[in-house]
Amino acid sequence: MPVLEAHELVKHYGSVEALRGADFTVNAGEVVALIGDNGAGKSTLVKCLSGVEQPDSGQILFEGAPIRLESPVAARRLGIETVYQDLAVAPELDPAANLFLGREVRRSGLLGKLGMLDKAEMRRRATAEFARLGVTLQRIDVPIGSLSGGQRQSVAVARSVVWASKVVFMDEPTAALGVVQRERVLDVIRRVRDEGMAVVLISHNMPEVLAVADRVEVLRLGRRVARFTAAEATLADLVGAMTGALTQEETR
Repeated sequence: MPVLEAHELVKHYGSVEALRGADFTVNAGEVVALIGDNGAGKSTLVKCLSGVEQPDSGQILFEGAPIRLESPVAARRLGIETVYQDLAVAPELDPAANLFLGREVRRSGLLGKLGMLDKAEMRRRATAEFARLGVTLQRIDVPIGSLSGGQRQSVAVARSVVWASKVVFMDEPTAALGVVQRERVLDVIRRVRDEGMAVVLISHNMPEVLAVADRVEVLRLGRRVARFTAAEATLADLVGAMTGALTQEETR
């Protein structure tokens, strides 16, 4: 049974129809790449599936049951997390504090009731989680703004992965990264998939998509127009679906 599905989603912004009956499916333990040209509806679909927006019509299923995601908080309660392209990290806080942002650990007893945080415990747990995910940081006690772009990106990815239990959406997680940094982030994605999580990768990097994804779903003009098994797809297949060479939904 798919962990998350969308059926015939429609979403308008005034006179603009961003989604025109869009479908989508992701299973546990797989990486699904969601691709499409600018304006294809990728961001809108992800917003609907992560609770940021609500579709005008259509149905969203979570583990086979119809749901309505009224907010990102509702999505998080189900184990759905999102890594946004702008990272949304707090540059003045250290990596551990960023990992626990909004979920801070308080000290026990009276000090905790007074709002004092257990920074040592957060750093201990953060160190363990970074090691589990293969995230290498030179230091964990410095502001994240002083780290490299790849390290900041890895922390943002790790934060969502640590708190997710079912689905992680990753919007261009390797944008503007170098080759080594990009491969580290892709390795984190593979580790998460191997632990049984569903990963949805939104990317314009077609070679990267074919390298890390298990399946590829293609949006064009607000609809899913093609589905591919990544191992059997070619770059020409993906580009053809994105540009309209495929005129009806194709599965391979």
